Amino acid sequence: MEAEASNGNGNGNGCSNDHDIIRWFDTISTNVATVQRETLRQILELNRGVEYLKKWFGDKDLDIREMDACEMESLYTCLVPLVSHEDLEPFIQRIADGDTSPILTQHPITTLSLSSGTTEGRQKFIPFTRHSSKTTLQIFRLAAAYRSRVYPTRSKGRILEFIYSSKRFKTRGGLMAGTATTHYFASEEFRIKQEKTKLFTCSPHEVISNGDYKQTTYCHLLLGLFFQKEVECITSTFAYSIVQAFSSFEEQWEDICKDIKEGNVSSKITWPKMRKAVLDIIEPNPILASRIEAICEGLQGSDWFGLVPKLWPNAKYVYSIMTGSMQHYLKKLRHYCGSLPLVSAEYGSTESWIGVNLDPSLEPEKVTFAVMPTFSYFEFIPLYRQDQYSGSGSVDFIEDDPVPLSQVKVGQEYEIVLTTFTGLYRYRLGDVVEVSGFHNETPKLKFICRRKLLLVVNIDKNTEKDLQLVVEKGSQLLSKHRAELVDFTSHAKLTHQPGHYVIYWEIKGKVEERVLCECCREMDASFVDPGYVVSRRTNSIGPLELCIVERGTFKRILDYFIGNGAALSQFKTPRCTNDRTLLKILDLYTVKRFRSTAYG
Repeated sequence: MEAEASNGNGNGNGCSNDHDIIRWFDTISTNVATVQRETLRQILELNRGVEYLKKWFGDKDLDIREMDACEMESLYTCLVPLVSHEDLEPFIQRIADGDTSPILTQHPITTLSLSSGTTEGRQKFIPFTRHSSKTTLQIFRLAAAYRSRVYPTRSKGRILEFIYSSKRFKTRGGLMAGTATTHYFASEEFRIKQEKTKLFTCSPHEVISNGDYKQTTYCHLLLGLFFQKEVECITSTFAYSIVQAFSSFEEQWEDICKDIKEGNVSSKITWPKMRKAVLDIIEPNPILASRIEAICEGLQGSDWFGLVPKLWPNAKYVYSIMTGSMQHYLKKLRHYCGSLPLVSAEYGSTESWIGVNLDPSLEPEKVTFAVMPTFSYFEFIPLYRQDQYSGSGSVDFIEDDPVPLSQVKVGQEYEIVLTTFTGLYRYRLGDVVEVSGFHNETPKLKFICRRKLLLVVNIDKNTEKDLQLVVEKGSQLLSKHRAELVDFTSHAKLTHQPGHYVIYWEIKGKVEERVLCECCREMDASFVDPGYVVSRRTNSIGPLELCIVERGTFKRILDYFIGNGAALSQFKTPRCTNDRTLLKILDLYTVKRFRSTAYG
């Protein structure tokens, strides 16, 4: 099935290869029950006899190839338990330490990916194989084919990609470790993607792989403007990176114009290989520099509104992950992009790609993702929200037994469970999704939240999505006073009784204290979780606390994560944290505190 997709091409010339890869997806998204059983069969055949599976199958010499597909699926889900990363961690650690026996996969694992670490406060090792890069190439080309139907691009144009590698390192056992994006950018598939889609990144490998995100961002911007008329679209892994880049541009545009005028690179770019790679590309262009200077001088007067279409007039869209914790940045991104379309990128995780955006014209808030039924074997745990305020605060949903991909229902929320080609078996991903419809027979998913990101003090349970809605409502008052919310996070403070929620805001602009008091009260009153409302009324949860932090505090948090091995391409501000170092940074740079007057 993968071979059929390998001809896919994402350029806007209407070539047959676009039709080929779309036709391939239409084929595999029909009769998904059969496709999924075949995917499971391939995984079990590939990894037959590995230590982890023998632990559950025992000494049974199962002939997976000859076994009835339904019987095989039933036997697998009956014998192999649901697990979290914590359950698999001892096996993965043995691999990292150099054990070459077939523990999780028959083929030796030589590379490990690092998760971002922003959900649970620490990075996790995830097996990474050639299959990981191949599926990345496959989904990118499929998505490009669908985008080209709506937003055709010129062949051999350029992409301004704000992409960043982190430093890779060797584990104790000699395995290469780094973020999944870093592995992909260094892979053959990344080069092939550019050739097949006929769109080429503005920046050479030496810029992408530098490891210093500030220097890399500067060079991305410099080269993006040098190739101004050739840029067809602007992308990054996460929307945060694009906002971060243009925020940086507001402060550095004069230096960039000087470099374009002189065909030089600023002295702030200190890494020799990167300097040489950029200098090999650019040449003096005083006319272009003067044009950009004039545009920027005009943009300053409008607070940089419409920066993107003015500086890159041929760009067709901006493309990035914009769901979940990235939704907060949409307001600022729309400010920079004006009327230019925002296209939400594909849905995936370090563990596996999950779904593709088939309707690029949809606003990011409405986007859904059609599941790729050949990438992993998928199960879904039905989740039901607790309406009553009884039970433990650690239980966020009531669960039912997992169901296969072919049996999900529209309107139901689920947690995703993966069985992958890379050695994860019935692995709970921790993402909560809702089925919003189907493409042929494969479900279209709407991302709801990360399951472990919870604010809990007592019998209350508020998810990342709940927090996002509350912060949006509370921050609406800021725009009336010509201020904006730059970023936010939260913490359930339990050191004093009664415990209470703390929400940290970084604000751009001056706001009177009475307005911030009202923002605080509005957020406290906007949580609708019954457990929270009852607990506030009985004072078993204290008044919400709003902490205003200095400008630049969230960049310090970014620097902390990158200093611990994360890449900017993978960074997501944690919306709820118990990380002691993060809380220390937040409290150290808090300049004002307010307590809610809601509930008297």
